[in-house]
Amino acid sequence: MLATAVILPVTCAPALAAGADDPGTGDPGTTLLPPLPLRLGEDNPCTGASQETATGAAWSQGTLGLARAQRISRGAGVTVAVVDTGVSPDVPSLSGRVTALDGAGEDCVGHGTFAAGLIGAAPEKGSGIAGVAPEAEIVALRGTDDRGVPSAQRVALGIRTAADEGAQVIYVGHTLRTGKAELASAVAYAVERDALVVAPAAPDAVPREELGPNNEMPVGPYWPAAAPGVLAVVDFGPSGLRQKNGPPAYEPDLSAPGSSMVSVGPKGAGHYIGSGASLAAAGAAGAAALVRGYRPELSAAEVSRQLLGTAYPSDTPRLDPYAALSLTSASGGGEVRERLEGVPARLPGPGDSGPRNRALAVAGVGLGVVLLVGALAAVLPRGRARSWLPPGR
Repeated sequence: MLATAVILPVTCAPALAAGADDPGTGDPGTTLLPPLPLRLGEDNPCTGASQETATGAAWSQGTLGLARAQRISRGAGVTVAVVDTGVSPDVPSLSGRVTALDGAGEDCVGHGTFAAGLIGAAPEKGSGIAGVAPEAEIVALRGTDDRGVPSAQRVALGIRTAADEGAQVIYVGHTLRTGKAELASAVAYAVERDALVVAPAAPDAVPREELGPNNEMPVGPYWPAAAPGVLAVVDFGPSGLRQKNGPPAYEPDLSAPGSSMVSVGPKGAGHYIGSGASLAAAGAAGAAALVRGYRPELSAAEVSRQLLGTAYPSDTPRLDPYAALSLTSASGGGEVRERLEGVPARLPGPGDSGPRNRALAVAGVGLGVVLLVGALAAVLPRGRARSWLPPGR
């Protein structure tokens, strides 16, 4: 959804000009991208192909430092599951890397394909738009019906199936206010199989029926983001701030670009624009794929701590994929400390004193020579002046 949309009736808000609010996206002021729908009404047709293409890179790509990070890792060998509205395998930038299960290859809404593009779209000729991990494999699973309405049962089944399929990263594209027990159990199942679950810590928009008596927005908790072991992500925009009227986030672990995001639609090679915490979570899932591809020895919990420990300090730490790949996290964590506990400290033994003694001897001789030369420089001129006679004669 767009930054101005917080109450969701059925479809999306008006279009936003890419480039006006997105530095570096397409040709500033000339490219008009259609908005990404989050849900569709009963009578709305499926989302079609966008006729517009963003020719430049999105602001989020520069903010995340992807040019540097992708010189280290591109997510090769890592499988990311997308539990959302489905993912179209026919999109050119995802071609050959999407495995759709249980009918998830049909994406009527487009949100799942858009998120998959943020995670792993490869750059295409004529466009600078690319995902965080452009060589990652995508497994598509449904977490919603064909209109984009999620359910705890669908999301929980998607998480479990993704874990059974061997996904190392599991992205969930929606928030739910109910289903705590079922979703927490599904997350625990994935954690046992060493999969990192990444989910939004806030909804992208709030349906009218979920508002309070005076149109108050809910404050969470949201599931599965609130479940133990999940990396909960919130969004920020090009200014570094969240949209002012965005739904409140519930205990986010990490923040990432999520406002005015540009990615692919369910058909064709054109682009859409959208905003929300779900899109920030997609970027974080892509970053997790980069780390898992570069350091396959790390567990899912260690990858999560690596992303958090190398994040840019802020009220909610900000994702920094390049730092996660190039730095050692200072925030270690329980598993690392447990492995180190009980290991005796090993101090180096005394070194050979011979080289040190020889060096001191050479230095002493050199100092003596310097002092002798200095003394002669002072005595000889005086001796000559007295014709070498003793003093007083």
